[in-house]
Amino acid sequence: MEDDLFQLRQLPVVKFRRTGDSTRSEDDGGGREQEVQIDGRQAYMESVALQDGAPVPREFANPTDDTFMVEDAVEAIGFGKFQWKLSILTGLSWMADAMEMMILSILAPQLHCEWRLPSLWVALLTSAVFIGMMISSSIWGNISDKYGRKTGLKMSVAWTMFYGVLSAFAPVYGWILFLRALVGFGIGGAPQSVTLYAEFLPMRSRATCILLIEIFWALGTVFEVLLAIVVMPTLGWRWLLGLSTIPLFIFAILSFWLPESARYDVLTGNQEKALNTLKRIAKENGAPMPLGKLVAARQEDRGKIQDLFSPHFRWTTILLWFIWFSNAFAYYGLVLLTTELFQEGGACGESKGSKREPRCSLECKYLTSDDYKDLLWTTLSEFPGLLVTLWAIDRLGRRKTMALCFFVFSLCLVPLYACVGRTWLTVLIFIARAFIAGGFQAAYVYTPEVYPTATRALGLGTSSGMARVGALITPFVAQVMLESSVYLTLSVYSICCMLAAIASCALPIETTGRGLQESSHREWGQEMMGRAHGNSSGGIPHSDSGEIIQSKHNHMVFQGTPQWLAVNAKHHVNLNSHINHKTLNSTDNTNTHTNLHTTIYRSGTAFAYWTKVISVYTIPIPGLVVVCW
Repeated sequence: MEDDLFQLRQLPVVKFRRTGDSTRSEDDGGGREQEVQIDGRQAYMESVALQDGAPVPREFANPTDDTFMVEDAVEAIGFGKFQWKLSILTGLSWMADAMEMMILSILAPQLHCEWRLPSLWVALLTSAVFIGMMISSSIWGNISDKYGRKTGLKMSVAWTMFYGVLSAFAPVYGWILFLRALVGFGIGGAPQSVTLYAEFLPMRSRATCILLIEIFWALGTVFEVLLAIVVMPTLGWRWLLGLSTIPLFIFAILSFWLPESARYDVLTGNQEKALNTLKRIAKENGAPMPLGKLVAARQEDRGKIQDLFSPHFRWTTILLWFIWFSNAFAYYGLVLLTTELFQEGGACGESKGSKREPRCSLECKYLTSDDYKDLLWTTLSEFPGLLVTLWAIDRLGRRKTMALCFFVFSLCLVPLYACVGRTWLTVLIFIARAFIAGGFQAAYVYTPEVYPTATRALGLGTSSGMARVGALITPFVAQVMLESSVYLTLSVYSICCMLAAIASCALPIETTGRGLQESSHREWGQEMMGRAHGNSSGGIPHSDSGEIIQSKHNHMVFQGTPQWLAVNAKHHVNLNSHINHKTLNSTDNTNTHTNLHTTIYRSGTAFAYWTKVISVYTIPIPGLVVVCW
């Protein structure tokens, strides 16, 4: 219980006023307004509530001069020309990595025939890439947290480009296996582009922009297939490997324009560099900078894995790892299942008692134009998933959107237990892939938002690493287990995604409408709810006259801190105040101290508790099924 409780201490003298229709607490018996006794005087205050898991500062400073933080500047500057350029550059790196991944499905059958490789060796080529990604994901995250987002991203792109070109000159199977594993090591740094991108986006645009960046991934897969249609029949796979690195070359050239994250610079003590970056963005966007002085965040150690398991983030990290594992396990499993189910007729073949005939491991078949068309149609199924996620991400919230995607995926697998025709099989697989792709996109939005700047890249990197573990395991289910039982295979995927849906609901923090956390210490409270919503223009309100700043969303505003604090209604806060001071004159600027002890209850409902317990203790079930089998 102590993890869910903490107190606010040593607030400056503040003046409270109702700013709209009073929000009622759930247990006030008849809708009575909350009352606070202050030296014999009563001040009527509306009950205050926080979004799930929104970090509340333990102390608020009250400097005399106006100050602002990076979050204030990003919100004030807004979305403009700079963000458009950054979107294209970030999307270019995402597109290049998608091409390097998509080439596996084209390269494998070609090498199978040209070098007469056994099927196991061909499968090992794909696994080597995922092993490289799994190992490097946390490494690139650690580099980005310790040495900068720009540094980590440029290093991973250069690494991928270098070994991608060398792969085209591989003389034998052993060399291409080794070089593609190194390419996978570089691809593991691709999620760091999302980290850098998210830290330059205002709160209102963040979810939409990150989701739209995922379009570049789909475009990269489509472009790779189109390039293969042109190159493979005439020039061969070596030219395809070389030409696929062109987007990486373009990114390497344009990356000199890319600035370092201002949030990272402030965290590492480079306030002047961060301020210059913010001024540059404001100039490009034609927007004014906030008035005042940039506040330095507390410097702290960065990129420490133990920070992911601090009391505040322990459950979030555990559940997120399983969600990412399930995403990759189901996504790549469905990709492998598609061709297998089409060839075997799904459950129809099993219901008739037919068994797969063993094939020669050296039997090969070159990809035809029809095969390339099927690859195109398969990749196009991700666009509807993007649209669904784009619609739901802000309306339903991040957690419910991920849960919805997992649930619909599991629901689409249920009819496959029966003998359905090829048309319905195609439709169900199309819908299932659209939603599981949407769940992946929602996870890419949620993960950078939930962690503070000091561990954001590491949190995203380790989550991506867990996804690669799922991608490594899924071939043994989608291909090997399928030979024994279609029903058992479908059950493993369905149960895994249902558990992932429960885990999504059990996440203790909802990040919808919440600013990015600058520090795990949360001193200034700048990441509280409602900062951007209080001003329709996206600016940061200031009040030098001592008047209460009015919020459009009936929030209570604490006046007397350099940032205004407005909190939205979800879990109410019981204000039991014991305030000792000499005077309550709000216009008096004498040194007055206030002790406001506030108990804040987070995730206190029985449903949230039991959902968390059920999700954690049932997560190992799919793995146990595979091991026992």
